Amino acid sequence: MTIHFYGIPNCDTVKKARKWLDANGIEYAFHDYKKEGADAAKVEAWIADQGVEVVLNKRGTTYRKLSDAEKALAEDSHGAVTFLVQNPSMIKRPVVEHSDGLLVGFKEDTWSATLL
Repeated sequence: MTIHFYGIPNCDTVKKARKWLDANGIEYAFHDYKKEGADAAKVEAWIADQGVEVVLNKRGTTYRKLSDAEKALAEDSHGAVTFLVQNPSMIKRPVVEHSDGLLVGFKEDTWSATLL
């Protein structure tokens, strides 16, 4: 099974997830937000599937630097798409599209149950 893996290569969580995929022999196509950007239609679909509260990374420095008004807009499912496309580092990482759905973030037990 080949999956589509979205993230930023120097992110520690992305590194852990890629190491896990490699160790389990799972092929993946990597999409680097820094080089390739984030696709608005994909981001919109992820939010529709998982909700903005799952897809939006509130722990990162990019989010914390936003004004209160910008945070309110970024937390709205419609405004979030624009913010996340313009600032892909605000997308929780990694995002994995696989044959049965979508994984957001890396939790080894969830990934094992879903991908193995």
